[in-house]
Amino acid sequence: MLLEVKNVSVSYDTALVLNGISIAVDEGELVSLVGPNGAGKSTLLRAITGLVRWEKSTLRGARGGDITVEGTVEFAGERIDTLPAHDIVKRGLVHCPERRRPFTEMTVTENLKAGGYLSRNRKEFRTSLDMVYTLFPVLKERGNQVSGKLSGGEQQMLALGRALMLQPRLLCIDEPSTGLASRLKQELFERIGEIKSSGIAMLLVEQDVSMAFQLATRNYVLSAGKVISEGTSEELLKDEGLRKTYLGL
Repeated sequence: MLLEVKNVSVSYDTALVLNGISIAVDEGELVSLVGPNGAGKSTLLRAITGLVRWEKSTLRGARGGDITVEGTVEFAGERIDTLPAHDIVKRGLVHCPERRRPFTEMTVTENLKAGGYLSRNRKEFRTSLDMVYTLFPVLKERGNQVSGKLSGGEQQMLALGRALMLQPRLLCIDEPSTGLASRLKQELFERIGEIKSSGIAMLLVEQDVSMAFQLATRNYVLSAGKVISEGTSEELLKDEGLRKTYLGL
């Protein structure tokens, strides 16, 4: 198994956000995390990629509260939950954050170059850049444009492109379709399908359950910080109560 998350719990002060969550992702899989708002999906991604622990060590005083993280995360057979976030990225576990977050004052090309900082040589960098431009030709067209001036859909493509420049083995994608029109959402998920076909494993948080289920190998349904169900899209859609109560279908 490429990623194994075991009994992960996260608390902010007395608020228990994640409660003993265990999930797994294998090589080449696209696994979705779905469920209602506030279920803890984004926090789980942040816990897996080391960002909650980074927040605990750097922002606790600013927040004025305490953060507690428990459980283990193993990636490619190695325990990583004690590692800093930048070391986790170097191992190929990459986080593509919610709401895009480009470096808004930098151009599209500069954003992608920033994503390619782990490339070992110019040839490796060029290979990654060519893959991004093949997936998202608009990024090549907009290369000299300041990224803060891009449309929402273009910014999401840039966020994915920048993450791909880090050469992930597993890409964690948080709410990629937020705020996108139906046509752009469809186009974006077609590109995510192409990324899956390239062999990159993905852990996807997405509010549009129907879109996520079309691509997912398996799914976990979260509610109130717990996994309440898991299975293939076909298996979960057969549960009428689950569909209505937690999936909004």
